Amino acid sequence: MKHQPVNTGLMSFGMSGRIFHAPFLHFHPGFSFSAVTERHEKKVNQFYPQVKSYDTPDSLIHDPDLELIVVNTPNNTHFDYAKQALLAGKNVLIEKPFVTSVAETKELFDVSERLGLQVLAYQNRRWDSDFQSVKYVVENGKLGKLIEVHFRFDRYKTNIEQKQFKEEPIPGSGLAYNLGPHLLDQVISLFGKPLRCHKTTTANRANSKVDDYIFFHFIYPDNLNVYVYGSLLVARPMPAFVLHGTKASYIKDRTDVQEKQLDGGMSPFDPAYGLEPPGVEGELTVIDTAGKKTIERPASLRGNYSGLYDAVYRQLRDKEPFPVSREHTLWQMEILEQGNS
Repeated sequence: MKHQPVNTGLMSFGMSGRIFHAPFLHFHPGFSFSAVTERHEKKVNQFYPQVKSYDTPDSLIHDPDLELIVVNTPNNTHFDYAKQALLAGKNVLIEKPFVTSVAETKELFDVSERLGLQVLAYQNRRWDSDFQSVKYVVENGKLGKLIEVHFRFDRYKTNIEQKQFKEEPIPGSGLAYNLGPHLLDQVISLFGKPLRCHKTTTANRANSKVDDYIFFHFIYPDNLNVYVYGSLLVARPMPAFVLHGTKASYIKDRTDVQEKQLDGGMSPFDPAYGLEPPGVEGELTVIDTAGKKTIERPASLRGNYSGLYDAVYRQLRDKEPFPVSREHTLWQMEILEQGNS
């Protein structure tokens, strides 16, 4: 049975709206990119002439033709806008971080349940090419029993950004709530909820008011230890993924090209979209039962953020469970909300 496209409104047409959402809403056959909020500069019609541009979020939320609203505004506004959209009868897709507390998360889930609507967490980096390759190596058993796993997201940015929601000590600010959700969701999607978690955050840039370094240590059953790092002061980034098991080790750099391709105007349905360049494949080191070491470079898998929007469409039209489950979202918020240990 063929369904009608999902009429969708985008709360903001800034960087995330222009790169991570608008191309998929425009090109994906399951969606109709219908409206956006632009408070100041009106740019959307340069790219998408058919899209309505509203001056205020309230006007977007109350557009009677919209079925889904993407909340991609500053972190500390996610809860209020998402709740308003739900009360206006809209389904909601919320950018990371989902909201800023466990209490807000539970309230949105309760409201959506009461109204028979969906509130979904946007976690696009499950569909990064590098993480897809890591997931494949883990799930096909090549590593044996996992012992030690390291995930990291390194950048080098000494400056203090002008965006107050990232740099002022308000709910949802700092690196833990900016890059942390990407890393935590990848860990949770692979390994589930940890038995225990130790968290460390520090501020190291001159005049920084928020954390710019994060470290999480997760303890899982069967002696699996998972270490997660993020920093804004790493001049020479380390490999993004390092995994050691009883049979092999796997090392992979952060090599996904989707953001760069989308920023350059490539369609997510271009044949070249999501394909890593040759030579950046992960390295799999295997030692067999005779002690012989071999090094393999498995082909990288294709990155595909369309997979997230495929999942949104199937949830809304076919009632298929969304892969970023409510439990996953709650576990992530519990980890983010806990204090340093």
